[in-house]
Amino acid sequence: MKLATLLEERGVPFEITTHPAAYTAQGLAAEEHVSGYAVAKPVVVKTRAGFVMCVLPACARLDLETLRHALKDDRLRLATEAEMAGVFPDCELGAEPPLGDIFGMETIMDDSLQGEESLLFQAGTHTEAVKLRRTDYVKAAHPQVESIARYW
Repeated sequence: MKLATLLEERGVPFEITTHPAAYTAQGLAAEEHVSGYAVAKPVVVKTRAGFVMCVLPACARLDLETLRHALKDDRLRLATEAEMAGVFPDCELGAEPPLGDIFGMETIMDDSLQGEESLLFQAGTHTEAVKLRRTDYVKAAHPQVESIARYW
């Protein structure tokens, strides 16, 4: 598993859990009995320079206008499913782990995740998740931190 290898190489302690298939980040939160605020959901966008992974709580939506302003890219858009399949060939569609550098892209994390002690996210499949301390996630992912989430 590419993800486990990366975390081990970076000296990041983590736990892998298994659960019934979860096809959304909120579904993962429900299966793992945690708050949607503690589930890190990746949302990939296409910019002029390439793909960028945005990471936000499961219970939030990506604020595209704020992100366009932060990245100074008015053509920024959500990646299509076909693009996602090409970028994440070793992952089940919709189960990508939120560490962009594994896949050669920048990671931007919503600042609201900074308040969480631990984070949970899909490990590349719809039935496995990774749990780790948020500080260890930051150590592994090296994210830029911005306010990019919108709550409804």
